[in-house]
Amino acid sequence: MSKYQAGPAAKGIFVVIIIAALAAVGWNFFLKERFAKKDAEQAQMANAVSGTSNAGAYSGRAAAVPSVPANPNAALGTPGNPLKVSLVSFHGYAPGLLANGNSLKTAAGSIYARLGLSVEFVINDDMPAMTTLFESKAAQCVWRTSDFWAQEQPNLRNSGHDAKAVMLVDNTRGGDAIITRDPSIKRVEDLAGKSVALVQFTPSHGMLIDAIENSSMTARAKQQVKMVFIKPEEGTPGVRSAIVGGQVDAAVLWDPDLSLAIRDAKANVIYSTKAASNLIFDLMACDQRELNKPQNTDVFQKFVDGWMEGVEEAKANPDRAVDALVSTEEFFRVLASKEGKPFVKGLFSNLLWTGLSDNARILGLAGDTNHYERVYTRFDQIYRAAGALANPKSPVISAQESFDYRFIKAALARDTRAKEAAARPAQTYTEQGRTEAMAAPAQVTKPVAVSFPSGAHELSKKAQQVIDKEMVPFIENNGSAYFELSGNSDSVGSDAANLVLSNQRAKAVAEYLEKQWEIPRARLKVVGYGSSRPLCDEGNPAGAGMSLDECRSLNRSTRLAVFGR
Repeated sequence: MSKYQAGPAAKGIFVVIIIAALAAVGWNFFLKERFAKKDAEQAQMANAVSGTSNAGAYSGRAAAVPSVPANPNAALGTPGNPLKVSLVSFHGYAPGLLANGNSLKTAAGSIYARLGLSVEFVINDDMPAMTTLFESKAAQCVWRTSDFWAQEQPNLRNSGHDAKAVMLVDNTRGGDAIITRDPSIKRVEDLAGKSVALVQFTPSHGMLIDAIENSSMTARAKQQVKMVFIKPEEGTPGVRSAIVGGQVDAAVLWDPDLSLAIRDAKANVIYSTKAASNLIFDLMACDQRELNKPQNTDVFQKFVDGWMEGVEEAKANPDRAVDALVSTEEFFRVLASKEGKPFVKGLFSNLLWTGLSDNARILGLAGDTNHYERVYTRFDQIYRAAGALANPKSPVISAQESFDYRFIKAALARDTRAKEAAARPAQTYTEQGRTEAMAAPAQVTKPVAVSFPSGAHELSKKAQQVIDKEMVPFIENNGSAYFELSGNSDSVGSDAANLVLSNQRAKAVAEYLEKQWEIPRARLKVVGYGSSRPLCDEGNPAGAGMSLDECRSLNRSTRLAVFGR
């Protein structure tokens, strides 16, 4: 999950940075920032945390570049030339800091020291571009979110550079959310005609687009969601201010501002990564030139191994993880003094530090879906359509090309316990859990046009392909959710016949999902509604901007309603 912010207050702000070094080739790209500026005054930080204005905290100047190693000719990963890793202030990186001995530079007795690796973490809340960092050799590895990595890698390759992710470091599990203080908004579909504050081209933006596109709104209703883009220099504190001040109907943001906004605005979560648990990941991407050097293989392997050990330590002792953040990052020192260490510790519950078994599961190395590659591909499509890539001719990079699997695979080969853990289901589902989840309204409902022969309920090959392409990825995206799978019909024919047939069709889809995709049946409530729940008024299809045939087709859809735990 990501993080970035100017005039800090939580995961922070994503800022638009114009890359001067690339101006000659006529393109630039957006970089995001989720946390406090390194050069911001402590008072500005405290103001951001407390919710007061921090406008103007981002100066607009070029991002500072960390100093080059004192001895660049020394072997990478040695004290004379430590592996430099560019971070922002974010609690997802606590395991790495802990592995370094609660220090930005490798401390004696730390996990990395024991492995014989010298690492230097550089807090770059000004978000230097990867090109700048790589050209200056100021950093060999840089944090990114999986969605933003899909935006940046094509532009990075255009600049003559490249990188690959080497590990996933965290996975948001409720730390990103759509929230509202309007009691009439209970689900994503209720956002039609409403205003939603967010920061553009960030995980918030991608999450909202994905939710809207997968919702049961008509095309016209989807266009009526009013996205209010908060200025980059205001970031998530600005989003928080907008929802707390009642200037918008809803907001999309991430922790810590998310938790603060829910508290201060007495807001409700209508959709979050607690349900969409396979949507947003943070990763470490490293300079391809350094990855390609045979003498560096051991360096990056130790970097990954040490971080994985740090994850286990942080999970076992979260208080040490809090101390790692507070002792290394001014932002968290101020946040802890303002809100208390228990508040910082509470942020960990909305995020999963991804250890070795988690990496294996998410990356599909345990035989299941590669969620990372699915998300990378999905967000590449979302952001290209939204205009996030300034150069429309930026190459499409396959998700498989974007990740160097050598290091996670090597670690997994040595760890039988992690391999076994990765093969176990990430979630368990029970009928009781489903009943409890469905006590609340559905968060979002996706209609899928699964076609059946007239009067029949058998799945054709074409219908199976539709399920595979449109329904299964939605289920996988919402990795911890339960679903109501409903059959629906248009108003043609008798109500009794439509009710029976819609139920039979829903059961046929559920059986296919269970048999072919191993979706636990306890995860699905299967029901037929006949024509009783139309998505479009067949008496006035023009009101939805549709023809009668289009309206009836939408009403005949098989639907998946998401219920979060």
